[in-house]
Amino acid sequence: MKLGEKIRYLRLVEGTLRGMGREMTQQDLVVALKKEMGSGLSQSYVSQIESGARPHLTNASRMLLARFFKVHPGYLVDDPEGYHTELTSDLRAREDRLDLWLINGAEQFGRDPALSNALVEVAKYKDSRKCLVLLGAILEAPELVERLTEVLRPNMVDPSHSGGGRHKNLAGAKP
Repeated sequence: MKLGEKIRYLRLVEGTLRGMGREMTQQDLVVALKKEMGSGLSQSYVSQIESGARPHLTNASRMLLARFFKVHPGYLVDDPEGYHTELTSDLRAREDRLDLWLINGAEQFGRDPALSNALVEVAKYKDSRKCLVLLGAILEAPELVERLTEVLRPNMVDPSHSGGGRHKNLAGAKP
């Protein structure tokens, strides 16, 4: 992936994480950098990077964008020819893939704000895998699901729900 594609992708993810319901524009990025980082880039500089007219970032710009997007500065370069992310097997790469999967899910379910927000919150958590494993453990104790719902989200309790806590199979039918 080229540097410009990475910056565009990071703007898309950042817009989602910030609840904008859209990608962060170049101008949004310029304003946020100045406001949140106390330093900034011009919109034309960002445009040149994304279009490939300027193939490299200065070190200061790379460090600023890395801090803003919370990525390693080494990510903000063109990938070498033949580089494939699916060959990476370290834990952080798996966590990143999981986070991206959750963010894509949040976008797909944008019409369900509660679900979309929940997916984004899991993706933002430092160990989203741990969150999902914990959710699995909670689901193994159906009475815990009902009790947590009552305590944490009382307006979600459905009085018509029988509270059996039974799992549905993949076809959607009750076992």
